[in-house]
Amino acid sequence: MTTTPQDEVQTDAAPVQPDQFRVLVVDNDKAHAMTMAESLERIGFVCTVATSGPEGAEKIVAEPFEIVVTDLVMNDIDGMGILQLAKESRPNCEVIVVTGHATVSTAVAAMQNEALNFLEKPLTPDKLRAAALKAAETIQLKRQNSELMRRLDEKFGFEGLIYSSNKMRQVVQRLQRIAPTDASVLILGETGTGKEVVAQAIHQNSPRKKKPFVPLNCAELSEHLLESELFGHAKGAYTDAASERIGRLEYANGGTLFLDEIGDMPMPTQVKLLRVLESSEITRVGENKPIRINVRLLSATNCDLEAAIAAGTFRADLYHRLRIVTVQLPALRERPDDILPLFDHFLKVFSKKHDKKVRGIDRTVFQRCLEYDWPGNVRQLRNFAESMVVLDLDGTIGLDDLPPELIQEGDDLVPPVDPKPAVAGNGEMPSMVGQPISEVEKWLIGETLKSTGGNREEAAKMLGIGERTLYRKIKEYGLRGD
Repeated sequence: MTTTPQDEVQTDAAPVQPDQFRVLVVDNDKAHAMTMAESLERIGFVCTVATSGPEGAEKIVAEPFEIVVTDLVMNDIDGMGILQLAKESRPNCEVIVVTGHATVSTAVAAMQNEALNFLEKPLTPDKLRAAALKAAETIQLKRQNSELMRRLDEKFGFEGLIYSSNKMRQVVQRLQRIAPTDASVLILGETGTGKEVVAQAIHQNSPRKKKPFVPLNCAELSEHLLESELFGHAKGAYTDAASERIGRLEYANGGTLFLDEIGDMPMPTQVKLLRVLESSEITRVGENKPIRINVRLLSATNCDLEAAIAAGTFRADLYHRLRIVTVQLPALRERPDDILPLFDHFLKVFSKKHDKKVRGIDRTVFQRCLEYDWPGNVRQLRNFAESMVVLDLDGTIGLDDLPPELIQEGDDLVPPVDPKPAVAGNGEMPSMVGQPISEVEKWLIGETLKSTGGNREEAAKMLGIGERTLYRKIKEYGLRGD
């Protein structure tokens, strides 16, 4: 059994719904045409019958059929003519050719003209239905692939990159020149600057976009596992290698391989990768047979590779093969004009993900974002935005929703309180008239914690305050939090 790097990914294709597919049946034998149509209609297909080649041609031009079933031998316009017209007029439709005069040459000619299937008479209902269902599945798969490509273009096309600064505009202009080529690209930048997003954008705007984009983080695996992931292995190549495995390089054939953190690649693996780049051939671990590949290599690192070369931990010849073109991503602190557009984008993404409605954002929150140094770059901003959406209770991203790194001394961290009183404990409230506010607050928090069995998240919701505020109050009043 051969496995691939994406065996873990499950794709649940929706079952074919025949009633969503229009079928044109063309046959100058009216009785046979009606019989085929009725057979397909019994399983849900919507059928139209044409009893001559010219009538079939007229209907193909006039109506949007997804499937055409045509007899081969007809007067005036035969089945090959119907096939050719259907493919010219409706490129996405599938054609099934039926004949009682089958020869190898006619079958080959039909397939060369992109017929999906070639059926011989006498035709059984099961055989016809199976061919029509296969045609429907093929069309459905094409539609799904087309929709996937549209979404990928939307997400990873250059128009999908969020930026406003001149620095990022210059980067995108450089990417637009690089993407259509096959050149190896080395993407440089601090951790969290978006190197993989840029690699995806290069691939998605290249001629290889319909082939796989395969990422691999070199820092996550040991030398032994990294080689297996890159080159694949033969069955029994090492302990636990119970089956043959296709490596990332082989899986990416025709597409793009993205090696992140390439500066952490062990020296022996660097040697093998260099050999692959020079020969365009790989050899699986435990095998001697070379396999030809055609892969574009994109790599990224936050390391100083020239310093690594001087230290003897990175090969100079590999470095020069990787950096045919370089792209330097600026740190987020170097492009402050991008902070607020990115923040707003992430808030929308996570509001949808967590089913929250964010109606507004406190101006001070924007100011804190602009003042912060962002050592974790765009990834940190993304994480902070998600945290704020998760913690928000009142529909407004305010100071009470800020992560600790953005909180300053003197911030009012108490959000608007729900006017509905929370019933705590047994519901009996002792006389608090004349008592300090702090004592009233201490009692309410204590009773609420009791009523929730120490569940701080639930208690915070009942009290209408942020969880961090509740933690601070528990500590301040010396209350038990369990």
